[in-house]
Amino acid sequence: MTEVASSVVHEVLGRRVEDVDQPIIDYIINVLADEDFDFGDDGDGAFEAIGELLVAAECVSDFSECRQVCSKLSEKFGKHGLVKRKPTVRSLATPFRMNEGMEEEAPKKKPEPVDGPLLSERDKMKLERRKRKEERQREAQYQMHLAEMEAAREGMPVICVNHDTGGPAVRDIHMENFSISVGGRDLIVDGSVTLSFGRHYGLVGRNGTGKTTFLRYMAMHAIAGIPPNCQILHVEQEVVGDDTTALQCVLNSDIERTQLLREEADLLAQQRDLDLEEEKVKSRGDLNGVPDKDAISERLQQIYKRLEVIDADSAESRAASILAGLSFSPEMQQRATKTFSGGWRMRIALARALFIEPDMLLLDEPTNHLDLHAVLWLEAYLVKWPKTFIVVSHAREFLNTVVTDIIHLQGQKLMSYKGNYDTFEKTRLEQIKNQQKAVEANERARSHMQAFIDKFRYNAKRASLVQSRIKALERMEHVDEIVNDPDYKFEFPTPDDRPGPPIISFSDASFGYPGGPTLFKNLNFGIDLDSRIAMVGPNGIGKSTILKLIAGELQPTSGTVFRSAKVRIAVFSQHHVDGLDLTSNPLLYMMRCYPGVPEQKLRAHLGSFGVTGNLALQPMYTLSGGQKSRVAFAKITFKKPHIILLDEPSNHLDLDAVEALIQGLVLFQGGILMVSHDEHLIAGSVDELWVVSEGRVNPFHGNFQDYKKMLQSNS
Repeated sequence: MTEVASSVVHEVLGRRVEDVDQPIIDYIINVLADEDFDFGDDGDGAFEAIGELLVAAECVSDFSECRQVCSKLSEKFGKHGLVKRKPTVRSLATPFRMNEGMEEEAPKKKPEPVDGPLLSERDKMKLERRKRKEERQREAQYQMHLAEMEAAREGMPVICVNHDTGGPAVRDIHMENFSISVGGRDLIVDGSVTLSFGRHYGLVGRNGTGKTTFLRYMAMHAIAGIPPNCQILHVEQEVVGDDTTALQCVLNSDIERTQLLREEADLLAQQRDLDLEEEKVKSRGDLNGVPDKDAISERLQQIYKRLEVIDADSAESRAASILAGLSFSPEMQQRATKTFSGGWRMRIALARALFIEPDMLLLDEPTNHLDLHAVLWLEAYLVKWPKTFIVVSHAREFLNTVVTDIIHLQGQKLMSYKGNYDTFEKTRLEQIKNQQKAVEANERARSHMQAFIDKFRYNAKRASLVQSRIKALERMEHVDEIVNDPDYKFEFPTPDDRPGPPIISFSDASFGYPGGPTLFKNLNFGIDLDSRIAMVGPNGIGKSTILKLIAGELQPTSGTVFRSAKVRIAVFSQHHVDGLDLTSNPLLYMMRCYPGVPEQKLRAHLGSFGVTGNLALQPMYTLSGGQKSRVAFAKITFKKPHIILLDEPSNHLDLDAVEALIQGLVLFQGGILMVSHDEHLIAGSVDELWVVSEGRVNPFHGNFQDYKKMLQSNS
């Protein structure tokens, strides 16, 4: 839908799009592509939503032209079937009154009383102007934030393969007493951490505590204690899409090799030209005119020697091997990067980082865009990683496999623990128990002394004993109480009704995109309100396409897909997270999605997904990826769905949030179908595994561990 919206916006606005900042265009596209967006009559809804922005960004000359453009957008979107028309006749699926036409009429609903005085037209206009002003301010703040982020990225040092072995090797890194704050909010205060060479660290902590910001500061060398010659590479941005092939994109990170090969090609071309010139001179008999080729030959010898030293011959095979491990076939490796989606370009960025092998590798949710086969390969590759890396991940099994230490970010402090994530959990639990015992023992001792002091304070015979107890009480140190993170919660609302079977069924359904091959043939399966299913299979096999067929976003090319008229389906995917209005806050966003619903009800629903208090009023561009995911969950479940379709729901969530998601799904009284490769999530929340392969969907007889072993044995 976003692709169609993008093409329509570019078609209507024409060349003026080129003069507008890309984030503004992306924002306009995402607003119009939202499945719940109401274009209104003749584009009035679009004018209200983006009219001010179109004029301010000079996409149109004035508000008059703006109205025409919005009307045209509504018309174009309507031709693509993306504008929901209000039905002019009663649908047979909608309820009707059995007593219509009878004498007795149902009592009319009384209008709800309005608190306070009624607003005059002038006051309404004032409120409307204030609302538009606040929206412009939010948009300006968001654009400022984007500019700051872009400036920070430009300030990042360029990291490439380093063949220079001269100078002292970077070993341990000691960062002491540093603080990090963003937008006036302290994330880390007086933090200290030592990173030992060759150790593999897992950085864990709640969403929004500052894990990604900490990695960015490290990558920018903005923390005292990081040696200036330490190569730090933070894998955060996907590679730029252009005509460079995926393989060449990885190889280009070895700048010295690329430059030497280019120089070699230039010198060989010069040498061929000189050979031709020499033959011409000899034919004329002018031996004095033969040009000197010794300098070129000498430089070529130097280049060949250096290429041998840096092992240039093996670079291509090593890069190809890394890409193959991340599920790039030989044909895909020769494709231009611009032909890949964002997820695949993120894989190329990861491959490039592994190829460079920096002194310090920083990975932020590296498994988000990988299928299980690629995750297993990455696990094996990182276990043998010779240098230091820090990884942020929501995948418990991945952390257990690849890390040797855990760094825990909590309460603006960093604490280090030896061992993998399971060991950290046990150690942390033991620490909490011991701390609690120490707190209780301290309280008992203090209470006992205080009771003695209170009892004998005015007893002259025991004055000396009372004084000694008072001094002992003053000397006794306070033991800090445990400060635990508040419990997360994911409370999926229970549907008020329960449609009878069948709910969703596929009968010999086949599907293929127009002009492309048939992806699925003769699918036969059903989903009901008790279903608990996880779909697994390699990326690109069509798992997300099946979710769209189930949801009704796509229609089968042959066969039938039956959906009960009464069933409500909610779909969670990365598209819903990316489609959030980042200039807005969660509460305002929900109010726009569900106009007329009382604010308190929307706050309560956001709170059921852990978006409470000030978090519900923060601009969404300041939220972490996991916090945005929780807002998206709140949005799609507000109408109490019977079936929830989840596409990689654990991406960006922290480990505690994944645990809460599992509990929420277990308690949900409806059907669940998820696409995921998170072993812990699947094991804790579903009963069945379906494998998607070769255009079929088949039940897998075994658990996720058995499926994992099958993949490992086949690789």
